[in-house]
Amino acid sequence: MYQTMNLSHAEAQAMISAVQKKAESEKKAVAVAVADSHGELLAFLRMDGCRLPPVYIAINKAFTAAREAKPSGDVGESSRRTPFPMTNFGTLRYTAWAGGLPVMHQGAVVGAVGVSGLTEEEDVALARVALAGLK
Repeated sequence: MYQTMNLSHAEAQAMISAVQKKAESEKKAVAVAVADSHGELLAFLRMDGCRLPPVYIAINKAFTAAREAKPSGDVGESSRRTPFPMTNFGTLRYTAWAGGLPVMHQGAVVGAVGVSGLTEEEDVALARVALAGLK
């Protein structure tokens, strides 16, 4: 019998807590989303002071990273290099912005994290903090 592996809620919360702690230490505010292996939301935090647009962007970054099994920024980069519009993915949830990273276990996607609210570089750095929060 085949069973899909996904992050647990406790793991998702640990990832969010790691990002929150790091962002607060830098006096920054972000939205952070953790998704399951299908890109569907498991846990979410919009920090105090975070604007509204990053909410949906963070969720869509996690969605993109989970569905494509690679960083959302890589999906965007390949889209910019070829005449392949993001709308060809079949859903407007895909995003080209960096800040979404897949969570891999034994070579399979078990979830993803998406961070939004700062520069793409800062979002990626905080997404890496989330991954480190799993260890």
